[in-house]
Amino acid sequence: MTRASISTYGRANDLVTIHEVVEELGISRATFYRWRAIGKGPRCIRLPGGQLRIRRSDLEQFLRGCEDRKPR
Repeated sequence: MTRASISTYGRANDLVTIHEVVEELGISRATFYRWRAIGKGPRCIRLPGGQLRIRRSDLEQFLRGCEDRKPR
């Protein structure tokens, strides 16, 4: 099982890296950081060393907020 698939099927509060998020969403790091700068990205946790992590539950909540709500 790969690291990405472990985090995909892990617990809701598992922490994922920026690398894992951009790979999963198919976006560039620049896009992720642009979303963060304008307050549109998922909530992040800054670790003492300065690295960012995202709770799996926060990423899923962010994605639910992106769903198209238009009636079919």
